[in-house]
Amino acid sequence: MICAALLLLATAPAKPYGLTVTHGVLMKDGVPFHGIGVNYFNAFARTLADPKDTSYEEGFRQLQKRNIPFARFMCCGFWPSDMRLYQTDRAEYFRRMDRVIRSAERHHVGLIASLFWNLSTVPDLVGDTCDQWGNPHSKTRAFMHTYVREVVTRYLHSPAIWGWEFGNEYNLAADLPNAAEHRPPVAPQFGTPTTRSTRDEITHQVFRSALADFARQVRRYDHHRILISGNAFPRPSAWHQMHEHSWTMDDAAQRAQMVAEDNPDPINTICVHAYEDYTRIPEAMAVARKLGKPLFVGEFGVPGPPTTQSRRTFSQMLQLIREQGVPLAALWVYDYGPQDDWNVTPWNERSWQLEEVAAANKSAPQSP
Repeated sequence: MICAALLLLATAPAKPYGLTVTHGVLMKDGVPFHGIGVNYFNAFARTLADPKDTSYEEGFRQLQKRNIPFARFMCCGFWPSDMRLYQTDRAEYFRRMDRVIRSAERHHVGLIASLFWNLSTVPDLVGDTCDQWGNPHSKTRAFMHTYVREVVTRYLHSPAIWGWEFGNEYNLAADLPNAAEHRPPVAPQFGTPTTRSTRDEITHQVFRSALADFARQVRRYDHHRILISGNAFPRPSAWHQMHEHSWTMDDAAQRAQMVAEDNPDPINTICVHAYEDYTRIPEAMAVARKLGKPLFVGEFGVPGPPTTQSRRTFSQMLQLIREQGVPLAALWVYDYGPQDDWNVTPWNERSWQLEEVAAANKSAPQSP
């Protein structure tokens, strides 16, 4: 125990890197921070699939050019098959990840690393069912512990890493009354099992237990950077789903309770994703202020070509983010061709969203 403690002290950064929380305030380099970034979903996934693909380099350069401060990205593979390289040639897996992190460093772009993006990937990879996220002694949890240790300790000293996130929107899969219709996909060609069962349905208790354990594991190695759930806004019926297994709509108090409890300690931020429901941002900010956990609007945006309505809605989103004093938000989605209707690049017809984000970052946040 003493040796392990001394080793951790020896390897800890001399100063906190990335984003931290002090008395409920999001901080960067010792001062309060407000910033709007992007989701660069496949910045790593593209080079994981093809080591010759270094297009993330130009992607980060364009973000730097616009003073867009950070990007949230999938710090893993999406399918079990995407993680085979990690299992068979870990050195090469991390060489590819290293190049992405170093590129972000060169271009002074911060990174929110989402370590377990897809709910079913790790259970599928180790031969578990998805409910094993809730079992502290499962192979799923053991894999999580190992991956957290290897990734966090490898990039502990990188100024590019701003925060650690668990996964993407696990809360939306919890306690669904029609869960049998929404089990994870079956795609054996990508490494999934050939069938699913009730054991692949999760509850709020399952993912909250995994979230808290994830945060505890990260804190073993990184005492400072923010910890993020990756959750969306809870479904409007989430409280009733959990307690009554029904679609009955929650009231305001129940909605606030679910936002709070879906981001359990030691998670030290509140995370939501805001699309058509972006008007709920003030509710989330109220919870964040009450708990002393800064709000991260981890995804927001509007789809499709530019229209008068889409521009108006996007402007209203940015205005609400600023007026409410939201410290951290990220546009969905930057440079991701497979989602053409959402894809924002400096060169396509949706580039105006990137420019509006850049402009919003130049404006001081307003107090609510």
